This record gives sequence, C-alpha cells and structure tokens, in this order.
Amino acid sequence: MSTRITSVNGYRIWDSRGRPTLEVVVRLQDGTVGHGIAPAGASRGSHEAIELRDGGSRFGGLGVDQAILKVNGPVRVALIGMDAANQADVDARLLSLDASPTKSVLGGNTTVATSLAVLHASAKAAGLPLWRHLSQGGPVTMPLPEVQIFGGGAHAGRRVDIQDFLVMPVGAQSFDEAMCMCAEIYRHAGLLMQERGSLAGVADEGGWWPAFTSNEDALEALTLAIDRAGYGQGQAVISLDIAASEFGRDGRYRLALEDKVYDTDAWLDVLASWLSRYPIASIEDPVAEDDAAGMAKFTQAFGRKIQIIGDDFLVTNAQRVDQAVAAGSCNAVLVKPNQAGTISEARAAMQAGQRAGWGTVISARSGETEDVAITHLAVGWNAGQLKVGSFARSERMAKWNEALRIERESGGAIPFVGASALPTHRA
Repeated sequence: MSTRITSVNGYRIWDSRGRPTLEVVVRLQDGTVGHGIAPAGASRGSHEAIELRDGGSRFGGLGVDQAILKVNGPVRVALIGMDAANQADVDARLLSLDASPTKSVLGGNTTVATSLAVLHASAKAAGLPLWRHLSQGGPVTMPLPEVQIFGGGAHAGRRVDIQDFLVMPVGAQSFDEAMCMCAEIYRHAGLLMQERGSLAGVADEGGWWPAFTSNEDALEALTLAIDRAGYGQGQAVISLDIAASEFGRDGRYRLALEDKVYDTDAWLDVLASWLSRYPIASIEDPVAEDDAAGMAKFTQAFGRKIQIIGDDFLVTNAQRVDQAVAAGSCNAVLVKPNQAGTISEARAAMQAGQRAGWGTVISARSGETEDVAITHLAVGWNAGQLKVGSFARSERMAKWNEALRIERESGGAIPFVGASALPTHRA
C-alpha cells in the first residue's frame, strides 16, 4: 500500500503574528510528504477546539512544545501504518485519542495540523491538485470572495467594536474580476483614510487600521470607498463580521467606542437601522454565542433579505448547525477547520449547512500561515464562499493568488459562483 503512513513528526514554526504554531509532516510509503500547519484565532467561540499551548512566560505562554510531544508520541503511534488515502479513518483515529468535545487532550492545533498533513500527502500521492482530490469528480465552482477592508475588534486592538468590515464583489463575472474589484475598493479605502489624515497601517488580517469616531463611521467610509471605486448599484456589497460575543454578554451589548449599552432588542434595532442605510448583504455573528433567542429573532426578521452567518454561534460543528436549522437561526455557516479540529469534522459541518440550503463560507483565521489549503477546500468542496482576510499581507494574498491559479489552470472550466453563493441571491 503506497499511501501507508510511515512517519509523523511535529515541529515549531511561526504564524503571521510572529507567534509559535505547529507544523506536522507526514511521510508515506511511496516517499510522498505532506505538511500541515495550524492557524490560530484571536476571537474564539467558547465551544471550539482548544489550542494546546505551553503556558509560562516564554513566548507569552503560546509555545507549542507540548503539542509537538503529542504529535511525536501518541499521534505518531496511532497513525503509523494507516492509509492516508482514507481521511475519514485517519481523523476518526485522532478523535479516538481525544474524546473531549473541545480537543482539550491533544489540542485542536495538534489534530488540525495532523489532519491537514495527511490530506496534503494523500493528494500528492494521487498526483492531483488538492481541490481536485477533494472534489472526487463532483461539481466545483470558484468561490465568491469576502475581503476585509477595515479591521476591527480583536483584530485591531479593539479600536472599533465591530470586528470586520468586508466587501463581496457580487457583480464580478470571474474570480479574477472579483480580485480586481476588491483591489480597487481596498485602494480607495486607503486613499480615503489618507485624505482624513487617519492612515495608520494595517490590522492583523491586512485591513486598514481603524481610525473612526463610531462604528457607523466605518460603514459610511466603506460605502464611500465602494462608490469611489465605481462599484455602487449593487456590484459590490458589504459584509460585517460583528463578532458580538466579544462585546456582548448575558443579553447586554456594550459598544466601547461609543460608550453605549444595549439590550438584545435595542441592539437588533441598531443593526436594522444599518441595514436600512447601507448596502449590507451579510452579517456574521450579529449576537453573542449564548444569545440563541436573539439569533432566532434576527434571522426571522432579516433571513430572507441578507445572509446571516454563524461563527462563534456554530463553531464549525455539524450538530450545532442541525440545531440552528431546527431553531430557525442563521442561514449560513462559517467553516474553520481548526475550529472543528479535523478536516472530516469541518466538512461535516459544511455539508450540514448545504443540506439546509444555507450559504457555506470557508474561512481563514487571524493568525495565519503560508498554507493555502483553505482555498482548495473552498473550490474542491464547492463551498461557494471564501473568507481569507484583506487584500494585503502575503499570508492572505497567497490564498487569493492560489484561487487565481486554480481558475487560470482550469482554462475556464470552473465557473465563478458569483452572487448565487448567497442564500438570499439564489434563483
């Protein structure tokens, strides 16, 4: 069996914020080598897979020596001899080593880096691009990109409360055109900040560093940047990642920038007012992860008009997606492989969303690496949407550029999904 796993090794490398992260290298009997790297989030749902970090003072407690020991110990012993071509079996073996719901024994960084390494090795052994290996001959599309223009929240020193102000180029006819549109919007947003004398570099994911007097001020600036770039009249629309769990708790939402506190109903009124005034087509985590009633109420009010994405609310968990479908909450799921812990679990969460007719968004994390696997997941799984971060910083651009290569090398055989990726834009 040429795809039998013969070695598994863990190493420390560094992520886009200069913090330690885990790389796993898997070698197969035929000599094929696969590398998998764990990304890291800044804002995290309380139910997502937990990273195994060393604690202490070194590297601010973020060392990964303990995770390396897990890889080079129990994980290696469990996977040697397994067939890398059977991803589900490999991931099930990893889960058998850690029965905790949040991967607290091995660490989600340990499991996701290992799962990714096996996936890369299997695709290489088959002589296939990763997206084609993942698609298994099924239909695929080039995803609609969701690109951060202004960073905020935990990604930008909490200078504004809303975490991400993003655009989606729904009027594009190809992924290449979509990138061109995003480039112009990003450029004009920077010029606008420069005019205001508030251009101060970029946030964690490459979006412009926020320098606004209110959260709505950022919405006004983004709308103006879209218009200045020439993409008004619905060609490019706004997506907000509220990340409300970062400032909402027990039904109370405090906007620190404006020193205002709202209960759930009043907070939903604020979002409704924004929807009435700005070209917003998607909102992620509009309420806190523990505000199930608020999420259902918001979805009932606006789910036919906009995409409502669950991130912290769903934590890439198929069971939680099914529960949300039953409760009438959300109409889209954000899929972060490290939030689930393995590739198989991430795919199960995405498929749960697809069965319900939801939008599905493959997403990077704020602490990223040069690994471009999520681009291939978005194409190969036919997810429809890809959220990488902004239009700057090489760990982001590597993923956008990989999508351009896939589109180019397909010779036009892979259609661009465009606006139909949004559940509210489908025929």
